[in-house]
Amino acid sequence: MKKTAIKITALATILLAISCGGKDSKKKTEAATQPAAKTSTLEIEKPQLTFGFIKLTDMAPLAIAKEKGFFEDEGLFVSVEAQSNWKNILDRVIDGQLDGSHMLAGQPIAAGAGFGRQAELVTPFSMDLNGNGITVSNNVWEGMKPHVKKDADGKPVHPISADALKPVITEYKNNGKAFKMGMVFPVSTHNYEIRYWLAAAGIHPGMYSASNIQGQIDAEVLLSVTPPPQMPATLEAGTIYGYCVGEPWNQQAVFKGIGVPVTTNYDIWKNNPEKVFVMTKQFVEKYPNTATAVTKALIRAGKWLDTPGNRKEAVKILSMSQYVGADEAVLANSMTGTFEFEKGDKREMPDFNVFYRYNATYPFYSDAVWFLTQMRRWGQIPTAKPAEWYANKAKEIYRPDIWLKAAKLLAEEGKIPATDIPSTDGYKPATKDFIDGKVYDAKDPIGYINSFKIGNKDK
Repeated sequence: MKKTAIKITALATILLAISCGGKDSKKKTEAATQPAAKTSTLEIEKPQLTFGFIKLTDMAPLAIAKEKGFFEDEGLFVSVEAQSNWKNILDRVIDGQLDGSHMLAGQPIAAGAGFGRQAELVTPFSMDLNGNGITVSNNVWEGMKPHVKKDADGKPVHPISADALKPVITEYKNNGKAFKMGMVFPVSTHNYEIRYWLAAAGIHPGMYSASNIQGQIDAEVLLSVTPPPQMPATLEAGTIYGYCVGEPWNQQAVFKGIGVPVTTNYDIWKNNPEKVFVMTKQFVEKYPNTATAVTKALIRAGKWLDTPGNRKEAVKILSMSQYVGADEAVLANSMTGTFEFEKGDKREMPDFNVFYRYNATYPFYSDAVWFLTQMRRWGQIPTAKPAEWYANKAKEIYRPDIWLKAAKLLAEEGKIPATDIPSTDGYKPATKDFIDGKVYDAKDPIGYINSFKIGNKDK
């Protein structure tokens, strides 16, 4: 059995650095001046691990946990590998080729709820809040602009409703052209966010059925799947006229001069959950200490990312080819607290990417329930379910018990404040922080589903 590092005194740290040749005097100085951090001893059942990710900035906790040595501190030796698309990630985790992965929040939920490939997957860690945007082509933006409110300086007033898109869709329809937009996966946050944004303005984004797995029944906008890194090229080619995706692929459209982000998911749902870290139920039951140690390292990474002054270093790390591989300037547009809409219209958005604040890493049951309500709303869950089903399904998949064990160990070690551990039953309070002002109460999923004009209704 591999044990994680035990207490290391400051003196021992200095002697070790000297014995290795003293490569970095700055590190020696820091080691000498900082108190020694203790790490709780866990029996690591599987120290060699391989994790997957898609090239998006919200994979950052994985990159930081590796590059800053947080995995190694826990006795873990982790390989982090980019994957081609979300389906590939799902299949490789289920098949055991990956021990865990950066994943769309909807993927483990759909797998447990019976939509798509079924499997028992669990989420012990939420990777981030916010981080997505909706971008349209330059031509579409020109059509929208006359219908967007302007401030005293002539700049668009945000958030921009999809009401401004309605006349453009009508124009395309009158010219015999279907209006096509992209999202990254049928159970992605992006799919539900773009649908929410469109439907809030009375634009029907289409329904799913057993015979229409594209979700285009009655659709006024045809949504289709495009892998995130391919979004800008697909937009530039004219295959789609807009898309919903995570960073850096909205800012890349601005950088290349081919499109304009018109809203972010922060404006669609303030501080909404985004990606999650996923392992199989079998893995966490067979290797419980390993699962806890992984969660510890990721919580530390989230905290590091939200510590003031660290984002510039994070951008450098993410720009490396083995991670996101985008230009630092593109990554910095959103990662350092700003977001650029129309070229030159850069605005302060300190909460565009959140990795730790607002209890971002905690896997709330209420987040899982929201995704289930959207799956039912749009027909991916084909039949009505009782309210208890939503609660039970959320508790099968989201595992705050693993998170709490990891966080309490970190607090004992002095690596996070104990006050950062929320006192909660797993449900966030009801909120109306949505672009349409609808109230979401996770303990009343049926009432929430029935509150929408467009979508399924349940008794």
